[in-house]
Amino acid sequence: MISSKNTSPQKIAFYTALLLALLLALCSLLLKASWTGFLSAFAVSFLLSYIFFLNSLRKFIYRKIKLIYKFIHQTKATRQEEFFNKNVLPQKSIEEVSKDVEKWAIQKREEIASLQRNEKFRKEFLLNLAHELKTPVFAIQGYIHTLLDGALEDPEVNKTFLRNATKNIDRLCRLIDDLDEISRLESGENQLDPEVFVIQDLVRDVFDTLSLKAKNRGVRFSIKKGCEAPPLPVYADKEKIRQVLINLLDNSIKYGKHEGHTMASFYNTDGQRILVELSDNGIGIPEEHLPRVFERFYRTDKARSREAGGTGLGLAIVKHIIEAHGQTINVRSKPDIGSTFGFTLKVGRE
Repeated sequence: MISSKNTSPQKIAFYTALLLALLLALCSLLLKASWTGFLSAFAVSFLLSYIFFLNSLRKFIYRKIKLIYKFIHQTKATRQEEFFNKNVLPQKSIEEVSKDVEKWAIQKREEIASLQRNEKFRKEFLLNLAHELKTPVFAIQGYIHTLLDGALEDPEVNKTFLRNATKNIDRLCRLIDDLDEISRLESGENQLDPEVFVIQDLVRDVFDTLSLKAKNRGVRFSIKKGCEAPPLPVYADKEKIRQVLINLLDNSIKYGKHEGHTMASFYNTDGQRILVELSDNGIGIPEEHLPRVFERFYRTDKARSREAGGTGLGLAIVKHIIEAHGQTINVRSKPDIGSTFGFTLKVGRE
């Protein structure tokens, strides 16, 4: 009946017209009209009432629906579009409108949740950025002021302070360069220049590049037995992948154990992608930190990370480069056991 939640305008008009027609017909019967007059009064009043109520309800309801759609879509139709929507397209039912509004509400909730996450990330990013900038700037400021206050004349102090100031300037420059790199990767300005190359050869080149640094820490590099051959060609930006390997291997040196071991392995997973893994036997990463290790400035051990001289952006850059290739990167780790970073690359075709 009319009290039902799913009552349509047609039902409302029908029952209202029926009630009104019965009342008018009964009145005509009370006024000593014949049964023919009674039926005639009922039919005429029912038909006119039904048409009147149905048109009135439709105009009222669809006027409200039109306002709802204007609010949802926030668009202004031209006169031609309004005529087409009003006279050509079939009018949507209340159920269809309800589904559209529900879909819009879900979308808005998701947008609000996304905005809240982005706002939280923005605040964390600005806070971390301010801290990362403040540390070297304050250090440089302290050294310079001390030199100006008289330490410049002390030959045992001035060179040491200038060397320390230079180290902090270098750290600041690395931070700015990394921020610029991430900005260009995110904006798409840093275009990829893919080519076919053998991934094992590139890893060996990076091993040679970092060999002195690894030797100073007693870290040994190797390729897993059975992965040296056959050569695995990949299709990617060689210099960008070199940067990925340098960042990952540099982390294994900085945060690995003295006299540690870092091993590279390669797997043709499905004929379409090559999986590259870099594993170390270092200090590892606690499980609760794993979902966030690729975030900008996120550090699992802040004091130790800053002592090692990192900017906190290396893994974020790595993730951006791999995703720019349309590939994925992941990490597996356990404290005191070590970490394995793996990423995929497209198979190269000669």
